[in-house]
Amino acid sequence: MIRVIADRMVETEGRIDGDKVVVATDALLDILGWELKDEGLCRDDACIPTDRATIESPDGVDLVAAASAVGRPAKADPATGAVALGAPALDRSAALKDKVAPNFTLTDIDGESRSLADYAGTKRLLVAFSSW
Repeated sequence: MIRVIADRMVETEGRIDGDKVVVATDALLDILGWELKDEGLCRDDACIPTDRATIESPDGVDLVAAASAVGRPAKADPATGAVALGAPALDRSAALKDKVAPNFTLTDIDGESRSLADYAGTKRLLVAFSSW
């Protein structure tokens, strides 16, 4: 079982093998919003031509390669069984151009949930810290 953290968290059967994350082909639609068809990776009427041999194997599809093909960065952590998917390239590009930070919610030191949007219209300083 792996946990994919993207727009929401999805748990699915799969395995992490180095930089490769193998999941069932039908899990792509739930995780990425794209599905693998003969034409390539497709969402609604749009398809991105894809060399299936580079992302598909007999035991499933490489989620990291599929995400990259649709413009989403991905990183897997084999130790925790987690995969993080970044926002689509167009969303990241628009946010940088418009200088708009994406909204997020975190728990503060007192256990209260705080969202960036709670402070709209005010100046904010975001400090991030990690012990590693």
